Amino acid sequence: MANDELRIPLQTPTIGRIIGSPSFLTTGSSSFLKACFNGTNAFLDDLTSTPHEIVKWYLSLKGSPTYQRIGLLTVPYALASGGWLSLILFFLITIMTFYTCILLKRCMEVDPSITSYHDIAERAFGKNGRIIAMIITNSELYLVDVGLLILEGENLHKLFPEFMIKLGDFNVDGRQLFVLITALIIFPSMLLIDLSLLSYVSATGVFSCVIILFSIFCVGLFNGVGFHEKGRLLNVKSLPTAVSLYIVCFAGHSIIPSIYTSMRKTYQFNKVLLFSFIVTALTYLATAMVCYHMYGDNVESQITLNLPTSKVFSEVAIYTILLMPITRYALILTPVATAIEGGLSEKYKNKRSVRSMIRVGLLISTVIVACVFPYYESLMAIVGSVFVVSASFLLPCLCYLKISSDLRCGWNCEEMGIVGIFVFGILAGVLGTYSSVSDLVT
Repeated sequence: MANDELRIPLQTPTIGRIIGSPSFLTTGSSSFLKACFNGTNAFLDDLTSTPHEIVKWYLSLKGSPTYQRIGLLTVPYALASGGWLSLILFFLITIMTFYTCILLKRCMEVDPSITSYHDIAERAFGKNGRIIAMIITNSELYLVDVGLLILEGENLHKLFPEFMIKLGDFNVDGRQLFVLITALIIFPSMLLIDLSLLSYVSATGVFSCVIILFSIFCVGLFNGVGFHEKGRLLNVKSLPTAVSLYIVCFAGHSIIPSIYTSMRKTYQFNKVLLFSFIVTALTYLATAMVCYHMYGDNVESQITLNLPTSKVFSEVAIYTILLMPITRYALILTPVATAIEGGLSEKYKNKRSVRSMIRVGLLISTVIVACVFPYYESLMAIVGSVFVVSASFLLPCLCYLKISSDLRCGWNCEEMGIVGIFVFGILAGVLGTYSSVSDLVT
């Protein structure tokens, strides 16, 4: 069970297999096309192709990155922050995150008992490695849910800018009110045991991204906005923020082991991964370039905040985004709640009342954070520079180097390249965090 994750040791490792050698194990039932769809969803959104698989992955992964449609909204702001030349770093990040996914696959080939991202961390660094991986991924998910509430509040405030409550001399801002209203709507879903009720609605990642991109393009083409802005070539000062937001776009590493084990023919995994990354990168690139040509340096932290509310295509994009928190919040927060339950004694962890209290407590805490810290772009930049860097750059490199240390003789060019990726992740994390905190202070 999810609650016993820290109590179940991995099986004895199979050292005889050479790391990086092709695996012809038949471990799952997913076809090549289905795996491609799952992989693309992992980076463009958060979901797999069938409702029961979605629930299973949410409850077993404890930290799959579940917010890549947020990346679709912020990537135009990232391009506006860094300028056109920052796209070089976008492609570099695409290549490096693709390669770190390959490293995770190689770690799994060493030991058939590895079935999750946290198993890889435990195989490399023991129980402490698993705990660190759980802290990183669950903190990431918690902050993503905070971001969803902020996103909902800002977009609803754009649709209803006059909405507010005045209590004597005290005014309650419309954004905060919409965050509270959203939380009340989400509240019943936090009490659900069968999350498949939500997963049917949530299994729309790729299609929703297509709808959003098409709607934005139509706004520029038919609603008088046009594509006339030239933008800047390079903005060095905001480049760390741009890099952090680009990194957020490729935060699907926690779900990679489940895609691998679900495949009927695991030797096709590299092709699945290549397809998923190409589709994901092209989608983000098209969104960023279209929006930057539409609004230039005036791009908001969420592109939907730039769209005119009186146009049909704008409303389609905005209302598609507004469905996200309602349909995904409980699914995203479930791994965090189950991790907390795993630390409870046997007497309390299986009681429904305790489980409900934990989930409601998490909901209340995210609402408080969203109201006190309503800075969406800074929050996403911090998520990218701290948590996604750790999960998508640092841990895959460290785990691979540690697991492969027993099987290799000396260092070669590939290992040095992995060290280079690790150093890039450290620099991106430090500079991105510093830039985000500086923006908040100033």
